[in-house]
Amino acid sequence: MNSEAVVVDTDVVSYLFKADTRAEAYRPHLVGKTLVLSFMTVAELYRWAEERNWGQNRRTALEQHLRNFVVYSCNRELCGSWARVMAQAQRNGRQLNCADGWIAATAILHGIPLVTNNRSDYEGRPGLQIICEAENL
Repeated sequence: MNSEAVVVDTDVVSYLFKADTRAEAYRPHLVGKTLVLSFMTVAELYRWAEERNWGQNRRTALEQHLRNFVVYSCNRELCGSWARVMAQAQRNGRQLNCADGWIAATAILHGIPLVTNNRSDYEGRPGLQIICEAENL
């Protein structure tokens, strides 16, 4: 397990970007760590910008914000991890959407804890360490 890095879920990245008060609960888990994003989180953020018709200033601010993170791209190894995560979720009767599957697979493959505000989206995934402060907010 890489104790020097954390995968940051889309919700927490969004809280940080918007200066949402919920971001403060996660700062102790992020300070001094390598902050990792799944490529899927970046895609989700870009989708939000498109769906909400963000202007150039907001898009530029998002790009600047994303410079604080290392993005892990998709490769064959990650595809295999995603396939295992999704198949296991189906076998266990625990739904997992495609995007969350990629994020969980990234954390599991690299042995990195996942920082999320949505524990229930990820519970029951073997090999996944979840850091969640939602119950403390």
